Amino acid sequence: MHDKQDESVGRLIEEFLTARATRKPSPHTQEAYRRDLRAVAALAGTQCTPPLPPDELTISALSPRVMRAAFARFAAPRAAASVHRAWSSWNGFFSFLVAEQVVAGNPMPAVGRPRTPLPQPKPLRGEDTPEVLLASVSREDARQRDPWPERDVAVLALALCAGLRLAELLALRVSSLSGRAGERRVAVAGKGGRPRVVPVEPELDEVVSAYLDSRRRRFGARSVRPDGVLLVDRRGDPLRRGGLQYLVDSCYRRAGITDRVPAGARLHALRHTFATRLAEDGAGAAEIMRLLGHASLASSQTYIEVTAGQQRAAVRSNRTNRVLAGLVSEGRPG
Repeated sequence: MHDKQDESVGRLIEEFLTARATRKPSPHTQEAYRRDLRAVAALAGTQCTPPLPPDELTISALSPRVMRAAFARFAAPRAAASVHRAWSSWNGFFSFLVAEQVVAGNPMPAVGRPRTPLPQPKPLRGEDTPEVLLASVSREDARQRDPWPERDVAVLALALCAGLRLAELLALRVSSLSGRAGERRVAVAGKGGRPRVVPVEPELDEVVSAYLDSRRRRFGARSVRPDGVLLVDRRGDPLRRGGLQYLVDSCYRRAGITDRVPAGARLHALRHTFATRLAEDGAGAAEIMRLLGHASLASSQTYIEVTAGQQRAAVRSNRTNRVLAGLVSEGRPG
């Protein structure tokens, strides 16, 4: 063992996060890890006499019994998904410590964790909602202080027609789109650092080209250098997380479809719409998995299952079924 068993949990958490930084996680993900690790460590420290904060608690104090008690207190006021995420954070932390020979084993298998169902897709509601949204946003709105419909349509189209996540959109460069006409594609830096390539159909390619042309007119040719970010705000600066979320929300409001956006989905509703329509048009779970950059086939399978449910509901609404029910009841002996 290395002589780190007397090091503080707080310091080792920071070492773990530094090691994880090589995977290029988003700042949001990195902060979630830190928050989960320190919250449970603080609860573990309360079992010491006197209680110790994470920066004074030694790693040798985190026995399976202590971790079970800390997680029991952590879980009490929280949803199962939050507890599951924290368990995964700590499992990764201890696996790192075992690999670094700081501790002899990982106590997390002895700590119970809740089973959480896979999150259900939340696509935009309404058969024609994506078309209504794009058509509305493509028109200049006189109420806007500085309308830029080309940029707004490009953002929506990349999510609706390529299924990109918020962080993936922000990470795009101008050079992320490449290939010959008819074979265009976008290179995506996916979740967990997993790269993928998504085909770009000519219609989406034209939308992005129109946006870049409008950007040249606004800010000059130098604004669209290959190494520059693809999506910018109205000042020409890179779009940031809050700005992109606000942009999408404002597009929903302008199109009058806020009541068709599932609660909590926001931009992710566009990605879910992309996947749901793939499933409706016959794509298999493996294809959806590759296009969305899922780590698990089970995540992609949920779109197939939801679509199957929608198909059954459509069949159930067929009025002929009600006629059949009447025939069966008439034919039964009294």
